[in-house]
Amino acid sequence: MRLPRWSVLCLLNFCLAFATASSVTAQEKDAPVTTKPVSFYRQVRPILQRSCSGCHQPAKLGGKLLLTTFAGMMQGGEGGPSVIAGKPDGSLLVQLIVGEKPDMPKGADPLSAAQVDLIKRWIAEGAKDDTPEGISDTFSAEKPPTYSAPPVITAIAYSPDSSLLAVSGFHEILLHKADGSGLVHRLVGRSQRLNTIRFSPDGKRIGAVGGTPALFGEVQFWNLADQKLAFSNTVSFDTLFGGNFNDDGSLFSFGGADNKVRVIKTADGSPVMRMDAHSDYVIGTTFSLKSDHVVSVSRDMSMKLSIVENGQFVDNVTSITPGALKGGLQTIQRHPKDESVICGGSDGEPKLYKIFRTQARVIGDDFNRIRGFAPMPGRIFDAQFNADGSKFVIGSSTATGGAARIYKTDDGAMLFELPEISSPVFAVAFRPDGKQVAIAGFDGQVRLYDAETGKLVSKFIPVTITSTVAVK
Repeated sequence: MRLPRWSVLCLLNFCLAFATASSVTAQEKDAPVTTKPVSFYRQVRPILQRSCSGCHQPAKLGGKLLLTTFAGMMQGGEGGPSVIAGKPDGSLLVQLIVGEKPDMPKGADPLSAAQVDLIKRWIAEGAKDDTPEGISDTFSAEKPPTYSAPPVITAIAYSPDSSLLAVSGFHEILLHKADGSGLVHRLVGRSQRLNTIRFSPDGKRIGAVGGTPALFGEVQFWNLADQKLAFSNTVSFDTLFGGNFNDDGSLFSFGGADNKVRVIKTADGSPVMRMDAHSDYVIGTTFSLKSDHVVSVSRDMSMKLSIVENGQFVDNVTSITPGALKGGLQTIQRHPKDESVICGGSDGEPKLYKIFRTQARVIGDDFNRIRGFAPMPGRIFDAQFNADGSKFVIGSSTATGGAARIYKTDDGAMLFELPEISSPVFAVAFRPDGKQVAIAGFDGQVRLYDAETGKLVSKFIPVTITSTVAVK
């Protein structure tokens, strides 16, 4: 049988490709295997940052061992030098991360076999430091960040007694007097950005969530009595958002870029629940009045209700009709007195929802919605009720500008459009005594307003600006 010309050509091409592949395979077998040296800065350091630096950072030196810098790691801690160049099996760092139940990371999943092998190879190759010259992103109370320009402010919070205002900075929380008259203390940690700051209900602690994008997410708890870090939990490989205490301060909820909702105990950071029903970043969380449920909002355009005890997803609080919300949700805060929440996001419309459904869901309904409020310009980033829930302050961004308003909760009336705002607003807070609100955002200034009149009282930059001079 005579084959068509195109079939013969295909057969010849196949045979030629097979012969070439066989030849390459044979050459590869004979060629020496080359492996690039392991990089401390690009390969080992990220592993330590994600898994070990929560307990071994300047703010909390577990075992007097610092693992956020090469010099600190080589110096070692209470157990002596942690790394002996060329001797992985004799290095304390390796001894602590191997075995069926390794001592490190404490209270977390062990490092993978590949991660352990990478660290061992780096030590065997001489434990060399290839950190680029001039790179230093490790800060401490003794060596705090310096600023050549105001930082973008992503979180603010008042203390329960209305005496302090906490403001996010770069790698730190800045504690100011509530009237803006002076800096009280700097809480310097390892997360580059903090997306939420919250005082515990008793005012004795600060809880914060944030992280370093594409590297780690972190939950921080600080004791205010001595301004010391109580503990740090590293969670996931990306940033965390939307932290909140429950009403008695025993639990803390938060979301993350891994699409999950988590609740931990504030006493020791141990996990209580995890919920995986969201399909995009979880940006905000809050508890029900009894703390038996957690409500979360996400970029996936939904608000979800879950049971704290077991993490079971219960219901979509908002409508499940595609397109009903016209974009993702960015913020959620529960009413101080009842089972309702204020939320906002991409469509700019503040909305009040009751948490629990009292009739069967019908596809297309939005039964839990109580009311909407006059839309804000741009995307809503933050909102907070006053102490009795009769009012709330809310802030938004248009990317080039911003706005902040105070609304009445019961009838939806807008009380004030807060003046002198010309840049995006990312954070708002209502002082617990009800007399003042604070707003902050892209321009790095904190603005304080009279909550009864809406007038600007004062504004300040929360950091000291150090001028820089170009080197000739």
